[in-house]
Amino acid sequence: MKMIIIIVQDHDADTLTQAFTAGNFRVTRVASTGGFMRSGVVTMLLGVEDTQVDAAIKVAHDALPSSPDKKRATLFVVPVQHFEQI
Repeated sequence: MKMIIIIVQDHDADTLTQAFTAGNFRVTRVASTGGFMRSGVVTMLLGVEDTQVDAAIKVAHDALPSSPDKKRATLFVVPVQHFEQI
């Protein structure tokens, strides 16, 4: 299992959340601040199976196309050693 952490600007968060839910991914949004002038950002957390990582990243790329001069998201994929729902 992997945890995908995506940091996006406030104005892109709804678009990305809708894209993930349409792709049958469950996403948790956490409001945060950062960057220049402490602009509003959203941190999204997705727990996915190893086989779903590429599909989730593709959803992010398709929902938020970037250009060479402007990146729209920062994405991390980290391994999860233990997961349980209580």
